[in-house]
Amino acid sequence: MTIDELIGIVHSDPEIMGGTPVFVDTRVPLQNLVDALEGGESIEDFLEGFPTVTRAQAIAVIEAGQLKMLETVGYAHSHIRTHKW
Repeated sequence: MTIDELIGIVHSDPEIMGGTPVFVDTRVPLQNLVDALEGGESIEDFLEGFPTVTRAQAIAVIEAGQLKMLETVGYAHSHIRTHKW
């Protein structure tokens, strides 16, 4: 899942919740998923609480976050110089 592939899964529109990124066809902010997972909830718990969000949407956001993190770590590793002390 790439960031570009999130088109149709998440969006931000100034007319919807002041531009807060939300799952498409819902008014559920992405931050709600992050908060739920950080709080120890499962994806199933999150989906029960927000039935307008599909499992595919939630998984796609998690996968995109994972890829972004891996890209960032890979970038950092490729730009760190190793020093011999």
